[in-house]
Amino acid sequence: MQSRMFGSTGRAVPVIGYGSWQLEEDDRAAAIAAIRRAVELGASHIDTAELYGRGRVEEMLAEALAGGLRERVYLASKVLPENASFHGTIEACERSLRRLATDRLDLYMLHWRGRHPLEETFGAFERLRAAGKILAWGVSNFDTEDLDEAITVAGESRIACNQVLYHLKNRTIEHAVLPWCEEHEVALVAYSPFGCGDFPSPDSSGGRVLAAIAGARGVTAHAVALAFLCRHEAVFAIPKSSDAERVAANCAAGELALAPDEIARIEEAFPLGRWRGLPSL
Repeated sequence: MQSRMFGSTGRAVPVIGYGSWQLEEDDRAAAIAAIRRAVELGASHIDTAELYGRGRVEEMLAEALAGGLRERVYLASKVLPENASFHGTIEACERSLRRLATDRLDLYMLHWRGRHPLEETFGAFERLRAAGKILAWGVSNFDTEDLDEAITVAGESRIACNQVLYHLKNRTIEHAVLPWCEEHEVALVAYSPFGCGDFPSPDSSGGRVLAAIAGARGVTAHAVALAFLCRHEAVFAIPKSSDAERVAANCAAGELALAPDEIARIEEAFPLGRWRGLPSL
């Protein structure tokens, strides 16, 4: 599994990780097996949030990472905007730490913009980092205007990442958000990289392009899609699956470097489209 520097943190993180949104809806035993398989294969950037299953997913991850696996993982969680006051952020982090059965988070993020000033949230992040409760912090679902405000508040080299929606049918972030992150050494983490259940059908024109490349490379169409998204050095992807075999297939993207002609074929099949800003949450 290829790793690369995660923004300005100075830490190398696997290109392909594991997302856990809606994991509570899946078979628990299968999900835990899939998480462990991901870690074994090097997809050890595990992402969660207090929102997911109202904390139940964090508890599932604690079970999955028991027995020493936690030490092999780059573990990330998020605070809800409604909890993101100075004291609320600290209390939310403590709750996540308890549910995850760990003494620290490698990454802690604001899930999206809310009513609490960024000064309060970021101040709490810095307090948590000074206490060793988190090692880095970032944001999620931030557009360029939000990012400009965030870096004015925080300063350069403080914001580790921006986690945003990014998949073949929605490449919006390539217009402005991704260039902003590249300019400021902020990692971009792609969530729902398969499009929230809307992955290109094998009999669609785009699906046929993916299938042809996948067949030539001996990987799945999903792995080709992940490799395309991660062709930029700043981008990391966190696909979710409760199927251990599918997790293994996704991990193949971590070693897949697409050729320029393959990238061009995918870009033609899935046009960038016009800039409309990030979707509202």
